[in-house]
Amino acid sequence: MPEYRYIARNQLGVKIEGQTDAATEPEAAAALAAAGLFPLEIKPILRQAATGKVRRVGGQLLAGFYAQLADLLKSGVPLLRSLKILQNQTSNNNLKFVLDNVYRRVEAGETLSEAMARYQVVFGDMGIQMIKAGGEGGFLEESLYHIADYTEIQDDLKGRITGALAYPVILLVFLVAVVSAIMLFVVPSFASLFEGLRKQGNLPIATEILLRISTDMKYILAVGIPVAIVGFVWFRIWTSTDKGGKTVDRFKLRVPVAGKVYEGFAVARFCRVLGTLLRNGVPIVKSLEISAGATGNKVLSGAIHDASENISGGSRLAEPLAKSGCFPQVVVEMISVAEEANTLDTVLVGISDSLEKRNWRTLDLAVRFIEPMMLILLGAVILFIVLALLLPMFRMGM
Repeated sequence: MPEYRYIARNQLGVKIEGQTDAATEPEAAAALAAAGLFPLEIKPILRQAATGKVRRVGGQLLAGFYAQLADLLKSGVPLLRSLKILQNQTSNNNLKFVLDNVYRRVEAGETLSEAMARYQVVFGDMGIQMIKAGGEGGFLEESLYHIADYTEIQDDLKGRITGALAYPVILLVFLVAVVSAIMLFVVPSFASLFEGLRKQGNLPIATEILLRISTDMKYILAVGIPVAIVGFVWFRIWTSTDKGGKTVDRFKLRVPVAGKVYEGFAVARFCRVLGTLLRNGVPIVKSLEISAGATGNKVLSGAIHDASENISGGSRLAEPLAKSGCFPQVVVEMISVAEEANTLDTVLVGISDSLEKRNWRTLDLAVRFIEPMMLILLGAVILFIVLALLLPMFRMGM
């Protein structure tokens, strides 16, 4: 039952603060009046806490929660008791706070999916929808296991991508830092040395360019850094809008090489979730609505939603996916064959496995190509700076 925090006065006019349990706010006021108190202010503790800032929870921790909840429910432990056990044992304060509120809302009569939906930033829309489907279809434990596996796979995917790109990013940061330091502190000391050659018009073009960049470097940084910060903030706000998000997601799909890898992982997630739901007997229209959120791309999600509408009208899944132009032709063909053979759930999971393996090979090759390119770029920039500083000295020596 929800809790309410109140401020009231007793019959002597003394102000009293406390908490009371009631189903609704009017019931809380009636209970206070029956106790001889005149309520001044009544606020629901749950609603007040829920508006507080809730942070994301790590993938491994969240996957562990789903798996443990599934184990408890499968062992016959009631849902409320399972939530309380997991709340007490977690050491993450953010997750503890969320589970406490989920527990209270379930206790007040909400379903598990309804209670979790209030914390979408933690559980995600797709996870909530799968729990809802599992609760309605009688396979909640199975849904929780699948969500745990999916969450763990996605967290591992993020970790592997981060690890693969870490070295190129470090090289890029090192390149920018080294060049900036040279331009700000080393090159200016040569300006007076080359002043004579500059007046005579004998200063090499490369050196002239280098000195001009060095002179303007402070202004570039003074203007560029604030502009970059403002631009970043504006970009985050713009991408949070529906139009901005779709534009960025469409651009991600069109980037050479990286776009194909990104598309492949998104389609793989969609296929895995859709196949899992179909295997558990969820109707295909409902499965498409849930699995659309697994792509993480608004363009692909829109194409899937359009496909679900066409399926409601009697079409097969492969037809609207092919018309959207957002899915690889080989995937569409495999789905078409699977629909004819009535093995769509099995084939979809197989497609997911195949896409993930192929995408990892492509990503590994791309990263291996980027690393030497970054080293070559670093060497070329340093070589240009060195030559630009040495050429005038050769002329002075002559």
